[in-house]
Amino acid sequence: MRARAQVVIRATQLALARDELAELAASVPGLPTRARLARKVEWLGERVQDLMRELLRLQWLPVPALRADVCEKAVLYVGSYLTQAADGALMAQQAIEQAGGRFLHHAGGDAGADDAAALEAGLVAADLVICQTGCVSHDAYWRVHDHCKRTGKQCVLVDQPQAMQFVRKEALLS
Repeated sequence: MRARAQVVIRATQLALARDELAELAASVPGLPTRARLARKVEWLGERVQDLMRELLRLQWLPVPALRADVCEKAVLYVGSYLTQAADGALMAQQAIEQAGGRFLHHAGGDAGADDAAALEAGLVAADLVICQTGCVSHDAYWRVHDHCKRTGKQCVLVDQPQAMQFVRKEALLS
């Protein structure tokens, strides 16, 4: 009899707790969605931290696409030299010149036929092309891309100007 009474009391308490939980969930609209989004935000925060650690690790490795002996070779840098990206371009220029290479530059703007002819001449003269995709016109990007694909010339496409800051003399000599 006592055992049955305890079971009835526990079942009643459980039913009351479920009712209270349902009332609480109903009083806060979107609670399940918020909880799911909070878990997703936590996961994304962890993912960002993992990617930042990976980025820091990779920043100290030589750039594999630039593993080329540039001694006595011409390297064409296509991109703006006057923006905040200039630090990366200057660092690339110093590394190339210290490694014994010849640094060529083209702004990659839309200045007409003369500009396109100058870009084409630079592409022909270069042994390696570095194109900063965020700082060139669409026309210049596609000219560089097509020329390198057609000729088999080594081409490095750089999205962010900060990526050029990690070019080292050792990466160019190895």
